[in-house]
Amino acid sequence: MRLKIKLNAKDSDSISLNYNYSLSAAIYKLLKLGSEEFASFLHEIGYKSNKKTYKLFTFALKFESTVLTGNRLQLKSPVAYLYISSPLIEDFIKNFIIGTFEQQTIEIYSGFTKTKFIINQAEITPPPVFHDEMNFTLITPMVLSINKIINGTAVQYYFRYDDDIDEMNRVFKKNLTNKYEAITNSIYNGEGVKFKWDEDYIDKALRKGKRLSKKVSITKDIKNPIDVVGIFCPFNTNGDPELIKVGYECGFGEKNSMGFGMAEVF
Repeated sequence: MRLKIKLNAKDSDSISLNYNYSLSAAIYKLLKLGSEEFASFLHEIGYKSNKKTYKLFTFALKFESTVLTGNRLQLKSPVAYLYISSPLIEDFIKNFIIGTFEQQTIEIYSGFTKTKFIINQAEITPPPVFHDEMNFTLITPMVLSINKIINGTAVQYYFRYDDDIDEMNRVFKKNLTNKYEAITNSIYNGEGVKFKWDEDYIDKALRKGKRLSKKVSITKDIKNPIDVVGIFCPFNTNGDPELIKVGYECGFGEKNSMGFGMAEVF
């Protein structure tokens, strides 16, 4: 299920460009007002599958009008929209809604400043009909990565759009099947799913000098931020509609609970 929440900035006219970690923390705070027990479980334990841990939610923040100034977004309009998505209706969605009614504000601490939003309205976004072939555009970057040895050192390698698509598909499919098994508590035996980037979009973007990847700093420790690289490009999926639904509800790719991989149908 996906929620769309209308926000209005109060006594704030800017927000850090790297707000992902702070907004994720604010979401957990609202969730805690609905159920402290569930919020603690999700934050500290999460859902397990094949030695991986998943939070099974994602989010995106859309602004009505902004201007980039240094490492901050200046809010030309106070209006913003927060999208929250999760398959955990009774546990996550229900408790998050309770939290929004309880607090009625979202406060994002980032870059040594606080940006406060008033929650004006919350509504459910109707889901699409899921088919075996669908086209998506990304609201937030999709992150796909592997552990890789580079110059004798083990590093987290983040795929770019022009890397090996077969290897990306292996990671993409495994991520979705793990989430499916975490949600259903059962072994996945379906056909799987593949994706491919929109090549026409890539060609046009490159001709215009537009970047197809985006680096975001996760600032849990502001002195030691973690840089995450995601891909911003429309894509096509082909395969099991159940896995495609998982991607739509939880986010495609990795680090969804930090605000990556939210997509919408186009």
